[in-house]
Amino acid sequence: MSRLLPAVTLPLLALLGIAVLAAGSDVLELSDSDFDYTVAEHETMLVEFFAPWCGHCQKLAPEYESAATQLKGTVPLAKVDCTVNSQTCGRFGVNGYPTLKIFRNGQEASAYDGPRSAEGIVSYMKKQAGPNSTPLHSQEGLDTFINNFDASVVGFFSRSDSVLLAEFKKAASAMRDSYRFAHTTGLELGLKDKGRSSCEGSGKLKDSLEESGMGIFNVKEIQLTARRDIGKICENKDNLKNRDLVTAYYNVDYLRNPKGSNYWRNRILKVATQFQSRGLSFSVADRQEFQDDLEEDFGISPSDGAELPLITIRTREGHKYIMQEEFTRDGKALEKFLEDYFAGKLKRFLKSEPRPENNNGPVKVVVAETFEEIVNDPTKDVLIEFYAPWCGHCKNLEPKYTELGEQLADDHNIVIAKMDATANDVPSNYDVQGFPTIYFAKAGMKDSPMPYEGAREVKDLLSFLKKEATHPPILKREDEEQKVCS
Repeated sequence: MSRLLPAVTLPLLALLGIAVLAAGSDVLELSDSDFDYTVAEHETMLVEFFAPWCGHCQKLAPEYESAATQLKGTVPLAKVDCTVNSQTCGRFGVNGYPTLKIFRNGQEASAYDGPRSAEGIVSYMKKQAGPNSTPLHSQEGLDTFINNFDASVVGFFSRSDSVLLAEFKKAASAMRDSYRFAHTTGLELGLKDKGRSSCEGSGKLKDSLEESGMGIFNVKEIQLTARRDIGKICENKDNLKNRDLVTAYYNVDYLRNPKGSNYWRNRILKVATQFQSRGLSFSVADRQEFQDDLEEDFGISPSDGAELPLITIRTREGHKYIMQEEFTRDGKALEKFLEDYFAGKLKRFLKSEPRPENNNGPVKVVVAETFEEIVNDPTKDVLIEFYAPWCGHCKNLEPKYTELGEQLADDHNIVIAKMDATANDVPSNYDVQGFPTIYFAKAGMKDSPMPYEGAREVKDLLSFLKKEATHPPILKREDEEQKVCS
C-alpha cells in the first residue's frame, strides 16, 4: 500500500528545489526554482535547453536519454523546458533549440559542440569529466597516452609546484574540447623522449621546460603534427569550420578495427601529401557517427556507396563538393577529384528545394537555387525570414509577416521573402542559429546583410524598413470610394 507524505514535508521540498527525474528517465528536469541549486551540486553537468514543439529537440530526446543512462554516476545530464522556464533560459542567452551547455560547479563553462548521438555524447562528456590534464608517472603511461589517434599535448615539468605547470593546466582547461592534455614532473621521461619523432596525433614538448628559460607558457604555440597532416573529425568540428577541408567518411574504429581504419586512411594520406601545401586540410570521420550530417548537408543516404570511403570538400565559405567517382584503392580517383577542384571544374553541391511553380504571393518563397536572383538582386531591398516548418515561433510570425508583405505589395523596391532553412543551404554570411531569424539585405550591400533583432509585430517591421530601406516604403492604401457597406 502506498503511503502519502506528511503534508508538512511538501513546503520543505519546494523550498529546497529538488530536481525532478521523470518516470523511467535518467535526465534531470530543472526549473527556474531549482536550477542554480542543483547545477552547483555537480562538478560537471550537461544541460539541454529545449522547447517541446522543436523538431530537433524531439529527434535528440531518445539519444539524450540513452546517453544519460550510460553516463549515470559519471556525468549527470539535465534539461530545461524554456517554454515554462524563461528566466533561466534568458539568463544563459538561449535563442535557439536545442541549446546544450556544459556547467562546472554551478558555472557555465562552455557550449556543447559535440555529436548529437548517444554514443557521441557519452564519448564527449567522459572526456569532460576527467581532469583537465592527466598526470603521468611512468614511461608506460606516457607511451599509452600518446599512442592515441586524437591530437594530444604532453608537458614535461621540473616539479609539481612549477608556475609553468599551473599555466599549462589553465591552458588545458581552456582547450580540453580540442586536445588531450597530460603532464609529468618526471624529467627522466622527457629526456627519454628527446629526439623521438612525434607519435601520430600528438604534439609533445620535446625539451624539458625550466622556469628560468621561458616566461608564461602558451600552449597555443605548439604545432600539432596531426593537425598539419591528417586528423580525425571527432567532437572538434568547430576547429575545422575555418578551413578548406577534405573529409573521407568510412568505418573508422581505432579501438576494434585499427588495421581496417588505417588501411583506408593510409591511402588517403598518400594523396593528401601531394596537395597539403595548396591550402587544403584533410580528415577522416566515422561514417555511421556522421550519417545525420551527411544526409542533412549533402543528401547522402546510408545506402549510397557505404562500403568505400566517401569524399567531400567543404570550404571556409561554405561551398560543398562531393566526389562522384567511386573511390579507388590506388588513390587515382581522389587525386583527379582534387585536381578538378583546383582547376575549378567541379560543380558545387547545393541543397535546395525545387523552384516554386507559382511565386506571386505577398511573401516570395526563396530556395537555395533562387537565392542569388531574388535576395542578391542588387536593385532590391530584401527582408528575408529563415524559418523551420516545425518552429512554433515561426508559425506565430507567419500571419504578421504575410500582412507585412501585403502592405508592401505595391512597392517594387522592397521584397518580403522567406526560406525554409532546414531544406535549403543558407549562405555563409547569414548566421542562422535559431528560428525564426530575419535579415535585411540592402540594395547594393548584399555582402553585408543586417540581422533584424527588433520586435516581430507588423508596425515594428515597418518602422525598421522606414529607417533602413534605400527608398521610403510605399504602403498599399485601400480605395475608400470603392468601399460598399452591405
